[in-house]
Amino acid sequence: MTDEARARPRLGVFKFASCDGCQLTLLDCEDELLAIAEEVEIAHFLEASSAVEPGPYDLSLVEGSITTPDDAERIRRVREESRHLVTIGACATAGGVQALRDFADVEEFTRTVYATPAYIDTLATSTPISAHVPVDFELRGCPIDRGQLVEVITAFLHGRRPDVPDHSVCFECKRRGTVCVTVAHGTPCLGPVTHAGCGALCPAFGRGCYGCFGPSRSTNLPAYIPVLRRDGMDDRDIERFLRTYNAAAFEDPAVRETRP
Repeated sequence: MTDEARARPRLGVFKFASCDGCQLTLLDCEDELLAIAEEVEIAHFLEASSAVEPGPYDLSLVEGSITTPDDAERIRRVREESRHLVTIGACATAGGVQALRDFADVEEFTRTVYATPAYIDTLATSTPISAHVPVDFELRGCPIDRGQLVEVITAFLHGRRPDVPDHSVCFECKRRGTVCVTVAHGTPCLGPVTHAGCGALCPAFGRGCYGCFGPSRSTNLPAYIPVLRRDGMDDRDIERFLRTYNAAAFEDPAVRETRP
C-alpha cells in the first residue's frame, strides 16, 4: 500500500440482516462512486470486493438490523473500529420489515417456517443498530436515496454535519406541484408523517405514501390517525398500513405521542 493510500480516510461498509438494497444504492452511484473512491480508501466492502483490510475505519456505513446474538457481538466490534458510524436504510435505522416479528411469537414463526428449528439461533426482536451501539447519523429509506448517501459520505469526509432534510413528504409534494392524493381523492397516505427523501414518488403517480423513509421529526400520529379513519380505514387497516418497512419506528411510543 502506498503512502498516499494510507493518508486517505478509510471507508468500511458492513451488512447485517437486510436485502443488500442500500449497499447496491452505493454501487449504483457510478460516477459519484468513482469520485469517492479517489478520495477514500475503501477498506471493507464485501458487496464490491472480497479484498478487505482490517480496521480502524474513519467512516463505517452499516446496513441491516440486529437479529441474532452474533449480530449483536459483531456490531460492537464494528463500532470499536469506527471513528464515525452511519446507519443506512430502514433495517439499520428502524429494524426493517423483519421487525414485524416484534409483534408476534418468534418461536412460533421458527417452528412453522423451518423443518429443524433447533438449528436456528435468532433473537426475539429485530432492532436498529442504535439499540446496541452509539450511532453518529441515521440515513433513512427503503432503499436510501443515492443523492442523500453521497451527501452524507461527503459531509463526514469534510468534517461537517450532513445536510439531509428532516421534514415530511408533504413538502416534497408541494415542491413538485403534486396534488394531494388525500385531499383530492381520499387516498390513504402516510406522507404527512413520513420523513422526506424519496422525492414524493408515489403521490406523483396518484398513490399514497407507504412510509418507506420512516417517521419524520414532526410526526404526530395521534392527530393523523383520525384522518386515516375518515378515509375509510378501520383500526386493523391502520395497523397494517403502519407495519411495513419501518414497523418498529412507527410503533415507538415517542412517535405515537402528540408532539408540540
